[in-house]
Amino acid sequence: MRNIYLIIFIIVIVTSGCIEKHEIVDLSLVQEPDIRENDPAVIVAIAPVVSQKESYVYYEDMIQYISRKLGGPVRIVQRRTYLEINDLIRNNEIDFAFVSSGPYIEGNSKFGMKLLVVPEVDGKTTYNSYIIVPRNSSYTNLLDLRGRRFAFSDPLSNSGKLYPAYRLFLINETPEFFFGRGEKGRYNYFYTYSHDNSVIAIAEKLADGAAVDSLTYDYMKNTKPEIVSKTRIIEVSPPFGNPPVVVPKDINPFLEKRLKDIFLNMDKDEEGRKILSRIMIDRFVNINDNAYDTIRGMREEIK
Repeated sequence: MRNIYLIIFIIVIVTSGCIEKHEIVDLSLVQEPDIRENDPAVIVAIAPVVSQKESYVYYEDMIQYISRKLGGPVRIVQRRTYLEINDLIRNNEIDFAFVSSGPYIEGNSKFGMKLLVVPEVDGKTTYNSYIIVPRNSSYTNLLDLRGRRFAFSDPLSNSGKLYPAYRLFLINETPEFFFGRGEKGRYNYFYTYSHDNSVIAIAEKLADGAAVDSLTYDYMKNTKPEIVSKTRIIEVSPPFGNPPVVVPKDINPFLEKRLKDIFLNMDKDEEGRKILSRIMIDRFVNINDNAYDTIRGMREEIK
């Protein structure tokens, strides 16, 4: 099993310089949707908070549920980076998306990406960034990782990049200088492009430290305990607003309302509750945009 994860992770790193575009088209019902007159499907994008295969497994039942409630097909689109998902939203190529908090702040600021709903998990609408290390290492905090190899998740990630970069900013450091350079003059940090890959990187000792979101880490404790057991949390960030479901600025208002109603009422029927329970979500709720002001503040300070 260890070798399998190692091979998968190495493939991810080796191909990280090539931005590939992947689409997974599935979950369609026979009848045409009653939402839009001209398009054959409602389109949802899933940001790579976890790797593409894991994302598809995680969201499959939920998208099928939404499709049935809409009365028409829903098409899933996946991309490799947060930026690519944001571009789809900017260009109105999708109808709604599951994104992370950092990309929401970026998209809301630059082109008016809109909040739809957020998941409530364990009674909270907040999550944290975890700094993790190999279980048997001696590191006790982020500062112990000076000159070590570090795994970020995505350049736009809040928990996987912005927060640890902000921690370094507060001591007048940058990732480039703090982690330094390794062999062949390359910087001692890299991007895994998903939080589960970052956890695997630590479990397989491909990195000395990583920053991951608490929702993914806690979910993996239940679904992949053999991986998480090889890691250890050394720092926990303050709370941030949970990764939201978002829509484009110019979405059809009728579709926006239909989607919001489906999410907000998902916990009120037996099928919806079962789906939410499997992915460790209590329910979806409304949230005020100011829940993300802490992230905005860190982003502006670093700029």
